[in-house]
Amino acid sequence: MSAEVEQVITVRLLKGFALSVGQSRVPIAWSAQRLVAFLALQDRPRTRAYVASMLWPENTMARANANLRSSLWRTSRTGHHVIEASAQEMAIANNINVDIHDAVSRAHRLLDTTCRCDDILNTQTRADLSADLLPDWSDNDWVLIEQEQYHQLRLHALEAMSERLTAAGRHGEAVAAGLAAVRAEPLRESAHRVLVNAHLAAGNQGSALRQYEQCRRILLEELGLEPSEKLKNLLPQSIAAR
Repeated sequence: MSAEVEQVITVRLLKGFALSVGQSRVPIAWSAQRLVAFLALQDRPRTRAYVASMLWPENTMARANANLRSSLWRTSRTGHHVIEASAQEMAIANNINVDIHDAVSRAHRLLDTTCRCDDILNTQTRADLSADLLPDWSDNDWVLIEQEQYHQLRLHALEAMSERLTAAGRHGEAVAAGLAAVRAEPLRESAHRVLVNAHLAAGNQGSALRQYEQCRRILLEELGLEPSEKLKNLLPQSIAAR
């Protein structure tokens, strides 16, 4: 008789919160979502006092601790082991798969110039790096800090991904990664630069020039700035001299 296969429990934080077991989404109360998301983003167990103060900073410590106990109880109502909790500390359970952990790991690999990354130069990596962390959540400082940290990491990683794909001659994918970086931060000149370079590597000078002009227009309208010489020098002199 075959052993029963244990279903994977996943916490999704990219594009929005979701708790899933296998392919089925598990209903979970809002306060419990916040607790699970917070713990999923931590790199180590946290004291109950720390968690309570971060999630309910506007409350007294007694009230915050009461809210924490309630949220922990609501999490247990899902019927799944999601949080490890002792009298002093708590953490996300070891068996939980958290999507952003893998995305962050791949981002750091892309940024490590000594690391070969052929196995992660794919659509899934680009999709994860194109997604915002908990985009509809902005109610606490801890959320905003985590969002900005991941936003900056993914921008650098998308640019590195575009450069790696360009070097590998995978020009269509390089353009897609560059476009993802530009969409995420239209005022970021370095994102426009890797995209222009990807177009040029593919032999598409017209697309490269259009991207340059788009960058130039955005920078002038929003910041009153011209593109840098580094970007201009990628292009034919007739454009760079404008």
